[in-house]
Amino acid sequence: MKNLSWFNKFVFGVNGLVMVLTFLAYVLPFLAPKWFSFLSVLTLVLPFFLILNALFFLYWFLQLKRQMILSGLVLLLGITFINKFYKFSSKEKEASDKDFVVMNYNVRLFNLFKWIPSDAIPDAILDFVKENNPDVLCVQEYSSTATAKVDFKLYPYRAIFTQGNLIKTGNAIFSKFPIVNEGEITFPESNNIAMFADIKIGKDIVRVYNLHLESIKISPDVNEMSENVEGFSQAKSEAILKRIGEAFKKQQQQAEIFVAHKKDCEYPLIVCGDMNNSAFSYVYRTVKGNLQDTFEEAGKGFGQTYNFKYYPARIDYIFADARMSVKSFKNFPDFINSDHLPIMTRLALE
Repeated sequence: MKNLSWFNKFVFGVNGLVMVLTFLAYVLPFLAPKWFSFLSVLTLVLPFFLILNALFFLYWFLQLKRQMILSGLVLLLGITFINKFYKFSSKEKEASDKDFVVMNYNVRLFNLFKWIPSDAIPDAILDFVKENNPDVLCVQEYSSTATAKVDFKLYPYRAIFTQGNLIKTGNAIFSKFPIVNEGEITFPESNNIAMFADIKIGKDIVRVYNLHLESIKISPDVNEMSENVEGFSQAKSEAILKRIGEAFKKQQQQAEIFVAHKKDCEYPLIVCGDMNNSAFSYVYRTVKGNLQDTFEEAGKGFGQTYNFKYYPARIDYIFADARMSVKSFKNFPDFINSDHLPIMTRLALE
């Protein structure tokens, strides 16, 4: 430190703060949000911390300063997180007749309230599903009010659970294979639900879960973040952080309810859904368990699933049983007909 200029001392101070926050973000997936809900917000921006550490490492490296070692160590410790954010190459496997394709999509009520100024959204979603032709389709924010406009007639089997009075919304699973059993998982004090369907694929039965966990209610156009300095007060920023923390607590409770439900299931599992949280979170780690993240297994790029301005957020997932082979994974960043983006994977029972 003695040999550093006053500017480099300032840079190293900021570097140190970023390192501490990064270490906290590394640890938080192992700590329940109910104890650290405020700090859990850090998991949402872990990729940003990794980028900052890389920039600090480069800054010190170009000056041949030993301070680069600290940022280098932080990056090495975080190397296991990189694949959750960005995949440099995909590992697609050859398709076969025994494969089946699963798609997940939060359709935002088929644009029932005209968030997107277009009347063509329901038809666009229906055409998209027909074009990609998944064997199993999991939908969140499904609206029975919009079924007059959107009827997935190519699926003879379906399980639908909705709630509400004037406008019924919920989750749905559509299948080309017979559904032999189905059920709903209710979450206390929440408008969100989970459901499952036991689907007979050939001689095997696969249980497909469709989850929709508590929303953190951050607008995709980041209006809350883009106000002028006067409008974005400290009180408002604290309120947003508190709201996110409370949502994380509910997500933890919902994830634990789901884990308790699935523990006695002997069938191979597929878990689809909108988890409203990052792949660096406690909730992600809890729900995933020993399942395969299909993006990590066969995806490429950022795997973005939420149309969030300036940041490729991945909050929707398809997890597959270890007894399955993940053949491919695809997201659709250009298909913007909801606040979420559809994702699709090709699987095979081994």
